[in-house]
Amino acid sequence: MAKYHDTKPRVPDKTKYLEVEINSEMKTSFIAYAMAVNVSRAIPDVRDGLKPVHRRILYSMNELGLTSDKPTRKCARIVGDVLGKYHPHGDSSVYEALARLAQDFSTNEPFVDGQGNFGSVDGDKPAAMRYTEARLSKIASEMLRDIDKDTVDWRGNFDETLQEPVVLPSRIPNLLVNGSDGIAVGMATSIPPHNLGEVIDGAVALIDDPEISIDDLMKIVPAPDFPTGALIMGRQNIRCAYRTGRGAVLMRARADIQEYATKDDGSGGTRQRIVITEIPYQVNKSQLIKSISELYKDKKVEGIADLRDESDRSGMRIVIELKRDAQPQVVLNLLYKHTALQTSMGIIFLALVNGEPKVLNLKEMLYYYLEHQKDVIVRRTKYDLEKAKEREHIVEGLVKALANIDDVVQIIRSSKDRYEASERLTEALYLTDKQASAILDMRLARLTSLEVQQLENELVELKNKIEELSSILENPEKVLAIIKQEILEIKEKYATPRKTELCIDYDEIDIGDLIEKEDVVVSMTHFGYIKRLPQTEYRTQHRGGKGITAHKPKEEDFVENLFIANTHDDLMFFTNFGKVYCIKTYEIPEAERTARGRNIVNLLQLSEGEKVTAIIPKKEDSRGSIVMATKNALIKKTALSEFDSIRRGGKIAISLNEGDELINVAFTGGRDEILIASSSGKCIRFSEEDVRQMGRNAMGVRAMRLSGDERLVDMTVVTSNCQVVTVSSLGYGKRSDIDEYRLQSRGGKGIKAGVFNEKTGSLVNLKLVDPGDDIMIIADNGTIIRMKASEISKISRDTRGVRMMRMKGQGEVVCVCKAQPYEEEEDGEGESE
Repeated sequence: MAKYHDTKPRVPDKTKYLEVEINSEMKTSFIAYAMAVNVSRAIPDVRDGLKPVHRRILYSMNELGLTSDKPTRKCARIVGDVLGKYHPHGDSSVYEALARLAQDFSTNEPFVDGQGNFGSVDGDKPAAMRYTEARLSKIASEMLRDIDKDTVDWRGNFDETLQEPVVLPSRIPNLLVNGSDGIAVGMATSIPPHNLGEVIDGAVALIDDPEISIDDLMKIVPAPDFPTGALIMGRQNIRCAYRTGRGAVLMRARADIQEYATKDDGSGGTRQRIVITEIPYQVNKSQLIKSISELYKDKKVEGIADLRDESDRSGMRIVIELKRDAQPQVVLNLLYKHTALQTSMGIIFLALVNGEPKVLNLKEMLYYYLEHQKDVIVRRTKYDLEKAKEREHIVEGLVKALANIDDVVQIIRSSKDRYEASERLTEALYLTDKQASAILDMRLARLTSLEVQQLENELVELKNKIEELSSILENPEKVLAIIKQEILEIKEKYATPRKTELCIDYDEIDIGDLIEKEDVVVSMTHFGYIKRLPQTEYRTQHRGGKGITAHKPKEEDFVENLFIANTHDDLMFFTNFGKVYCIKTYEIPEAERTARGRNIVNLLQLSEGEKVTAIIPKKEDSRGSIVMATKNALIKKTALSEFDSIRRGGKIAISLNEGDELINVAFTGGRDEILIASSSGKCIRFSEEDVRQMGRNAMGVRAMRLSGDERLVDMTVVTSNCQVVTVSSLGYGKRSDIDEYRLQSRGGKGIKAGVFNEKTGSLVNLKLVDPGDDIMIIADNGTIIRMKASEISKISRDTRGVRMMRMKGQGEVVCVCKAQPYEEEEDGEGESE
């Protein structure tokens, strides 16, 4: 019969359950698990460059006495010791880590000297741990040196029965020398190995100059150095990694194209072959050969006649025989493309800094290593100082006892036991318990005159040593000098030549590297034609000449910007849409002196209706701010550094509301004054310190209070001894002294810049000029008038001015520009001085 169950739900006993929020519990538990994996397994410490398993292996082998001058011992014994004492994980993980420390094709400086099969570059696994033996290598002693002198912190092992080091003294910069890789939870580290001598030289350079730049360090540590040799193609991504902590390295096998004589067909001709002697780091050789063979079978790479692996104990040698009609370089390039003969390795300089994962640049990795070495040297010095003082104390007691040896012998002979003898010696000779104990332990042989002299000499040496150790602790410069001396000794003892060759990757050559650094003249016309020409074109002339033509624009066009810049300077172009574009000076086409140049739209990716409103040259060492003003009277100041790394498509320089646009941009030095003007003729002058710095995406703050349909028409940076020219829409203008525009606070309504009414029209532009400047006035009907600034009437600020341009019909002035002085090309000798 079928057995039926009661379908009534059962109510759980709430006393047996703990109510928790599942989301909160999952977050807490996962974060705890993630940090445990990251800190305790996958990520190396920045100080010694080791993960916990490697640190425990080295320390355990040192405790077992397996130094480089002792016989090897079974790896099973070493693994068991590490597991039982310090590392409560699987034996395979410990043995794999031990084997890697012994592989000269995996690490630049192996810390384990292995005997037996520890794997190969073909991907063969190490033999079982019961067959292999190991001991510490010579350089491993530098990782553990002085560990018994309280140089590092200690913590309890997994069952709190033993103590293990938190970090090793690591007298070599192991994080960079041997590198590290690991996949943690939510992060990964991939640090390639480097040359020991180069890294130590980099550390020494940082000691000598703590302010050294990363670029200067890269001249000393140019690139990784892999134990398998091979080639590094280009350094652009490596430089990025050294600066930011993330990048890549492109590796290529070392391959030679050889020509050799052959008599297999009786012709006595020659054939060619490709011989590979070094392969990229961590590439499996057998898999590489297999992939080359499959490419030949699938006819993706033709021209291969035979493929052999001739590698032996003397080194690697892969031979690719080619057919007679094959092009060796073509075949080799195809192999680079389709096989691991060329491969890329990602670089992530991630390490634990004070127990927290952090991405570091090259300088930071060397800095934290040196900080660790400072701590090691200071702690070692304190330990040695304490031991020296203890020994000095004992020797002083022995010397005092020998000076009163008859009394000492009489006291000891007449005492019942050791305790009474110690008490009587302490009272009679004013000794401490330690000194009295040392006297009682003294052998009779120490009573000879030679021994007495040796004790006195030792006491003098101890006092000198104590003085020296104390001076080291009091002088940080001596600590750095000791670090420098000791790591240079390590370099002399263990450094080897670079194995990996640095080669040029022609695909990453920057055209700028081929351009000579020189000053050039850049000119741009009002309608956007730009060019550059050498500064030497402007030859020196005698006073009184008429000058030479700098630009030959159209009749209605004129030069609006002309300045000197270096070919490698950045030129920032600001547009009315609030964007900024950047190109190198050398990207501007070079043209003849009388040529018009190229339109800016051919150089910048401008949108429809977008036009350049300002050009700011930016040199490598430029410091300061960029001030921007908009039509709706907003002003913004942004640090020049915010405009680094501008892409070809431009970046936002200022956020604009609908209907607003950028009208002018200026470079300021920090304490300049700014003058702005509105269409109604109001003007305000204020300090740039009234405008706080903002990011590129900010909109800015109010520069001036506007009313009705009033708008901002111009902005300029005030210079000393300049004059102000104002021009109205109906052609009236004047020239006034800058002192008539008093300094005010930002955000006010300003003061009158003149009288503007129906007869004069609204204010069009306000320009700061010198008497020698030219002024261009442009009307909307195409009329242009050019005049010297000195020809404009100089009158007071709050006047109407005089007629500068007679308007015909219904035309109005739309733009006023300060133009570069321009004369027809007539050299003229002039009058000699």
